[in-house]
Amino acid sequence: MSSSLLSKNTKIKKYITVNLPVFFLYGCETWSLILSEEHPLRVCANTVMRKISGPMRDEVTGEWRRLYTEELNDIYSSPDIVHVFKSRIMR
Repeated sequence: MSSSLLSKNTKIKKYITVNLPVFFLYGCETWSLILSEEHPLRVCANTVMRKISGPMRDEVTGEWRRLYTEELNDIYSSPDIVHVFKSRIMR
């Protein structure tokens, strides 16, 4: 996901169409999701999105930094993985 050969749009499409269903949501209908498992799911999904987006230069200091979770959600408007997970369980 950190390869420079693919564009960010291609990486995001690959994440949504391949990685999300296979690695996160496969068989989730049969899982019982408890509160202590929600945080690791969010962390893993945010880590993948941060790998795709790469670092960002801070306007004030000019230093490179990682994107915050709120910034990731604003940029990619991706749904919260736990909400997607729970909606699949309810189906």
